[in-house]
Amino acid sequence: MQTEQWLAEANRLFTGPRPEHFTNYQHCDECAEHDQTLREHDLHSLTLEQLGNPGWDPVCFCTVEAKLYLMPALVRLTLETIEGEAYIDQFLFHLAWNGADNALVKRCSSEQREFICRLLSFLLENYTEQVDQGFCGDQLLSVYEIWQPD
Repeated sequence: MQTEQWLAEANRLFTGPRPEHFTNYQHCDECAEHDQTLREHDLHSLTLEQLGNPGWDPVCFCTVEAKLYLMPALVRLTLETIEGEAYIDQFLFHLAWNGADNALVKRCSSEQREFICRLLSFLLENYTEQVDQGFCGDQLLSVYEIWQPD
């Protein structure tokens, strides 16, 4: 499947209203700043500039609803950056948060979960070298297990 096809499917599967707020913005200054960053962008304008720093990642502070809304952008960043300054490590981190007790996984339909598993398989099969360079092969396999549909 081509990148455009993956993105079209992600946009079809992860639909929903844009959240008014992406984080618990009243919790602290950091949450408010991350919320503002995400509110200033749409799914097409988010780049590594906003999301590419693992030490200052707004997605870590997002609600489950916000993560569902952002999924097409996260998929896009993963695919667009796989051969350069890769986003895949952070993408996998967000997919794996809390392991099997993952609220995001629990909120996803079987079709959404199956899509994530197919995407992970595609990345492993077609970008093995990039996955290995990022030392995230084991993490990818663990995430795959977490996201298996029931």
